Amino acid sequence: MDMVNIKINGMDYSVKAGSTILEAAHEVGIDIPTLCYLKDINAIGACRICVVEVKGAKSLVAACVYPVNEGMEIFTHSPKVLKSRKMTLELILSTHERKCLSCVRGGDCELQRLCKEFGVEDEGRFDGENQHYEIDDSAVHMFRNDNKCILCRRCIAVCDKYQDVAVIGANERGFKTHVGCAFDKDLADVSCVSCGQCITVCPTGAIAEKDETDKVWEALADETKHVVFHTAPSIRVTLGEAFGMPVGTNVKGKMVAAIRRLGADKVFDTDFSADLTIMEEANEFIERVQNGGTLPLITSCSPGWIKYCEHKFPEMIPNLSSCKSPQQMFGAVIKTYYAEKNGIDPKDIFVVAVMPCTAKKFEAGRDDQAAAGVPDTDVAITTRELARMIKRAGLKFAELPDEEFDNPLGESSGAGAIFGATGGVMEAALRTAVETLTGKELEKLEFTEVRGTAGVKEATYNVAGMDVNVAVASGLKNAHALLDKVKSGEKQYHFIEIMACPGGCVNGGGQPVQPASVRNFVDLRGKRAAALYEEDANLPVRKSHENPMIKKIYEEYFEKPGSHKAHEILHTSYVARNRY
Repeated sequence: MDMVNIKINGMDYSVKAGSTILEAAHEVGIDIPTLCYLKDINAIGACRICVVEVKGAKSLVAACVYPVNEGMEIFTHSPKVLKSRKMTLELILSTHERKCLSCVRGGDCELQRLCKEFGVEDEGRFDGENQHYEIDDSAVHMFRNDNKCILCRRCIAVCDKYQDVAVIGANERGFKTHVGCAFDKDLADVSCVSCGQCITVCPTGAIAEKDETDKVWEALADETKHVVFHTAPSIRVTLGEAFGMPVGTNVKGKMVAAIRRLGADKVFDTDFSADLTIMEEANEFIERVQNGGTLPLITSCSPGWIKYCEHKFPEMIPNLSSCKSPQQMFGAVIKTYYAEKNGIDPKDIFVVAVMPCTAKKFEAGRDDQAAAGVPDTDVAITTRELARMIKRAGLKFAELPDEEFDNPLGESSGAGAIFGATGGVMEAALRTAVETLTGKELEKLEFTEVRGTAGVKEATYNVAGMDVNVAVASGLKNAHALLDKVKSGEKQYHFIEIMACPGGCVNGGGQPVQPASVRNFVDLRGKRAAALYEEDANLPVRKSHENPMIKKIYEEYFEKPGSHKAHEILHTSYVARNRY
């Protein structure tokens, strides 16, 4: 590895050649503040918070984009640098709506933290005329408040570069510049896929999910409602971050204990319906292969991906698995099988899905998602919303005992657990499909070729004498590139897994927001995913088809995967949507 010698604040260091000043400083234990910069997403040097002094340079330089070179002398906190950063913060704050007490990001805002560190007063010398923007709350899943926007453009970058959606951009110029949709359309009127990646990168409260916790509190207080919570696989390895725990900490037991103390009648594991999804999806794949059905089969667990497909690739809707997502399958099972077994009217059951994904809010209201004549899911809340409920209830999360999910719908396999990581759905499906096709038990359950956080992964497996080509994509830009190759005939696959969010659900738009200082230097996706694979490895049952409750529900209710009853309750349909 090539190295260069530099000085930072009078100290000699040897750092990687090609590093930016920001990266080099971090490498030697110096954190330079940023607002607009996000690694691999947004490197435009626009906010000027990261400016440093370089000996010989005519002006301060942006550390996030300025490369180091041999003999460079850098000053990261000289009087000139500190004065410049403070003035920049004053200028940003002069046009910023300062309703911090009621802001969803109050106390967790990157701008607020920097203003405190640099001693910026609430009322400053640059205050004056301001633009006022109406809040756009037209979308089901989120709202946008340009009065809190600092024009860092992170949201624009992630929507375009990672998600290939590009429905927001910088409108107008100069003092009137603001982030919005083309022609200032409402977000509900464009092809937003509800992925929420813009929320996770926003440094302030300018973008946030629509908080639906009041609906949950109301249901919990209603004695006529039987309130059922179920939590997605990835929540257990991210929720702890909202309470100061290290990234990748598995807090499953404390999560269950917390939800039970909120007043839920039952706390179940969405991993169960992930196993159920695998049973239906693996059966669907086998049927298509054996009967000449439409291939490649493409997974349907990610509602952001589904909506993207409906907007951008409507010709590939026949390739989509007709399986409902685990969220919707669980709600459907609760309001049919569970309701019948317990003698409860489905109308009196209130299903709360705790999800890593803001698109789940949109999915809950989709057509053809009401197996019992009422919506499968009543409310989908994010990891962040659950954390807020736990805090509002005054629960000391870190001190809670570890408790188990309620049975029988709390039983799940390791295959269900890994759904939260990119490649996990594929691996879980392969475990069941291979054993079903070959009639033999797998000697090794790990399909390592589809693991990891790479945007696209490919593999070929020989199954019962047939070469099965599979692919995994996460992030919609990667999905677009992959599907273009499929359409052109360059690539031939039998089975494709697509997750809307880069890295899968562990990096979903509803997960705890981490500041740039963490996102730029910590592998959030890798650490969170590793915790799920560890849970899989330690569970006694690691295949969906060996989950005892899965066997029971087919014996008692669905008969077999792909049955008429299973299709009525566990499967759905899709629609072509406007491309713009």
